[in-house]
Amino acid sequence: MKLSKSPESRRFAGTACRVHGAGPAIVLVHGVGMDQRAWQPQIEALAQQHCVVTYDMLGHGESQLPPEGVQLVDFAAQLLQLLDHLQIDQAHIVGHSMGALVALEFALLHPARCARLVALNAVFQRSPEQRAAVLARARTLHSEGVAATVDSTIARWFGAPVPAPLRATAALACDILADVNALGYARAYRLFASSDEVHAGRLGELAMPALFMTGEGDPNSSPAMSQAMAALAPRGQAQAVPGARHMMNLTDAGEVNARLLRFLAEPA
Repeated sequence: MKLSKSPESRRFAGTACRVHGAGPAIVLVHGVGMDQRAWQPQIEALAQQHCVVTYDMLGHGESQLPPEGVQLVDFAAQLLQLLDHLQIDQAHIVGHSMGALVALEFALLHPARCARLVALNAVFQRSPEQRAAVLARARTLHSEGVAATVDSTIARWFGAPVPAPLRATAALACDILADVNALGYARAYRLFASSDEVHAGRLGELAMPALFMTGEGDPNSSPAMSQAMAALAPRGQAQAVPGARHMMNLTDAGEVNARLLRFLAEPA
């Protein structure tokens, strides 16, 4: 469905969103701890030909808090309500990190509403060591708060020290983390930390073309994870962006955007 250009901020039923450009709809789902500001490089590139919808996940940005024990199905329900509110019958769904888990859940539950699926830097079947590390981060976030985790998060995403060319994007990520609702972040992160197996037996049900793309240098959302997911999806493909890390939508935006546009333009 095509929507008219409408870049103003909107809010409905506890969800904050924006609509950019006009054309076939693309919905961008940010990662845990972030908000829709993290998609600025993609908005600029994709809105030349598409209607680009960004929104704040539950517990992030200006959207409402999720309940204790929130599940992926709740985040998928928020996305469904967003499409219904905007009267979008079908859209391309692009998710990053935890947003990729939400995008996958939505595509599996509502295949008729998802034209193409893109999972950026998605996690899948973590090793015992990876699982222990992410669960430890979730406990620290819950017990000590956001401030105790920001430095290690930025180092994991961008390197330590942050390379000079990445300082501006790292500063943006820092600003978003500083603004995040601590309770919403903690609840979402607990879910993120324990959901890497949730789609293992269901990826064979994905009906639409699916792209699993990650950074060559992302150890926690590794190329091997993307390859394993793509192998299970009937119409899946995997790509790795050379030299990129976890926040590649910011640090390697030109390459990521070009690959997104090529995938969206492929024959059905």
